[in-house]
Amino acid sequence: MKGPIKFASPLLDEATVEAAADVLRSGHITSGVWVERFEAALSEFCGARPVRVVTSATAAMEIALQLCGIGRGDEVITCAQSFFAVPNMIVKQGATPVFVDCDPLTRNIDLAAVAARIGPRTRAIMPTHWPGSLVDLDALYALARDRKLRVIEDAALVMGSTFNGRPIGAIGDLVSFSFHPNKNMTSIEGGALVVNDADEAKRVEVLRFHGIERLADGTRDVGFPGGKFNLPDVNARIGLAQLDVLDSENARRAEIAASYRAGLSSVGGITLMPQSPDRASSFHLFPVLVDGREAFLARMKEAGIGIGVHYRRNDEYPMYRKSHLPNAEWFSERVVSLPMHLCLTDDDVAYVTSTIASGW
Repeated sequence: MKGPIKFASPLLDEATVEAAADVLRSGHITSGVWVERFEAALSEFCGARPVRVVTSATAAMEIALQLCGIGRGDEVITCAQSFFAVPNMIVKQGATPVFVDCDPLTRNIDLAAVAARIGPRTRAIMPTHWPGSLVDLDALYALARDRKLRVIEDAALVMGSTFNGRPIGAIGDLVSFSFHPNKNMTSIEGGALVVNDADEAKRVEVLRFHGIERLADGTRDVGFPGGKFNLPDVNARIGLAQLDVLDSENARRAEIAASYRAGLSSVGGITLMPQSPDRASSFHLFPVLVDGREAFLARMKEAGIGIGVHYRRNDEYPMYRKSHLPNAEWFSERVVSLPMHLCLTDDDVAYVTSTIASGW
């Protein structure tokens, strides 16, 4: 048996490690100049839109909901197929998540279902982008404009993906990213929120640091119970180095994905996710649909291959009301994610595909 093959493995080169060490040696390790530089670089990456970094994508989503003024009595429409941070943050604001089904092919939020569920209490749409497909941004924002709703894109899984040639984050309303260690780029822990203008960016700065506002006379005031979500300079320095190599590393992920597709395209019991020519994926994950998932997971464990399940639908958790969403149910029972990271060799990928092709 070859292996073990890890499901995910962050890659930090020695130059990045040394750069982080330099920040530690500097004596200034909380938010400072490196946060400013990281935000400026992310802004350039996102088409010159303002970007503010925080401690996680979850924090970014919480702040985004606060920017939209969403609270008790409001509803936010989201897809049952997402990480549970999305509905959790909606509930944390006192609002109600309204789950809709996903597209039967791409797993992205079903925009026709969204339109049907919009009601008098709906304040926003909160879709999750999936690797390999992405939400149709043209249709999403046409709907949002028509119904005068805010949009908060959960782009935690798609850093570096493009829609019609433009990076996710370069267009739209509010967009949140994750820099968790298993993502395409990492700051160890961290996230970012893309906003619309300088006023929103300034508001993020207040909300991520206790709600403190500095007054003209040098004193401070707190007008909102903000969180403590400021990113340290050490993390920002790592994130900046990771952003520098994001395009080249995403190219390697695309090579791995192409090898998986070639090796699995004719394997019975495996359904590959569709690809759209106008939506280039950065392949944080390589999800497939498997018939007989429990047996498949047992076979992969036996072979020493790390596998993830991303994700079971949110409405099956006890704190949320279960809905009848057939597409989300179907995906939730079958989806698995294959190993996808930069430490994988061609031999590793061939081993994964040949093991799957041998059956389970």
